[in-house]
Amino acid sequence: MARKPIAVLLVVLMALGSVFLWIGIPVGWVWIASRTVKTSQPTFGPYLLVLVATPLSMWLWSKLLFRLNGLYARVTGQTYEVRTQLPWHKSLRDQRSTRPTTVLDLVMMISVSLALTAFGIWFFFFAGSSLPNV
Repeated sequence: MARKPIAVLLVVLMALGSVFLWIGIPVGWVWIASRTVKTSQPTFGPYLLVLVATPLSMWLWSKLLFRLNGLYARVTGQTYEVRTQLPWHKSLRDQRSTRPTTVLDLVMMISVSLALTAFGIWFFFFAGSSLPNV
């Protein structure tokens, strides 16, 4: 019985970590790069920092999420798979896919959907136009 709260906590950590992966890391590196700029003239350094550090940080963070998924599998005593057949895993010949779907797969799909929705809301309602008013 003590395993269920730990398993729920691991799923919550994976969900929060997934949202942080898609939103927190890119925004964080853009913020850090903006703090390194001392002049109003564009320089290559901050762009390079964001271009290199963001994917590297996302890769390292995804390794942590993968470890959390492995820990979830050990805590629950299950294999890495969840019994869900996603439409894009089905063959065109209607054969079953050999790749199992993990809890992390489901969490990542939901987090990507949330990140894209948040970006769309920001872009269309809060970003404003960069075009000059003529």
